[in-house]
Amino acid sequence: MASTSDIRKGLCIRHNNDIYKIVEFLHVKPGKGPAFVRTKIKSLTTGRVLDLTIPAGHKIEDVRVETRKFQYLYTDGERYHFMDNESFEQIDLPESAIDAPQFLKEGEEVTILIKADDNTPLTLEMPASVILEVTHTEPGVKGNTATNATKPATVETGAEVKVPLFINEGDKIKVNTLTGEYMERVKD
Repeated sequence: MASTSDIRKGLCIRHNNDIYKIVEFLHVKPGKGPAFVRTKIKSLTTGRVLDLTIPAGHKIEDVRVETRKFQYLYTDGERYHFMDNESFEQIDLPESAIDAPQFLKEGEEVTILIKADDNTPLTLEMPASVILEVTHTEPGVKGNTATNATKPATVETGAEVKVPLFINEGDKIKVNTLTGEYMERVKD
């Protein structure tokens, strides 16, 4: 058992018979009344995000998790299959357990949270950014912009990203996996 003073970003807790990961938290000490912790938690099974307020000193049940490196293999439409880099054991996760599945590239190394007591895979943590090759985009026309204009581009995973006009097919771009936005062009 942990208390509210142990709350930190990334801590996994049990709440309403489900496992949640703390996404945000704020310790609040109002001028009147007892202190409390305002948290935003995300379910590792359904992906649902909840706001939760916990009184100061309240006990919370934390869940011990391990992070392991896996290699993404393929998807069969419903489930995503991964291989442990050390034991070569394969596991699969539903799409709801992955934050940005449209940016997963075959062969990419990812981190998966595993529940320590029974080795159940919980969720996948995408890297903050990925480098992907542009497979299709319309050519940009110079001179018709007054501001930062963008155009749609399809990357090698099939996802669509808004990119600046100077990006062409075959270019490699860095994409933010949290927002799905173009970050920069990557030189080989």
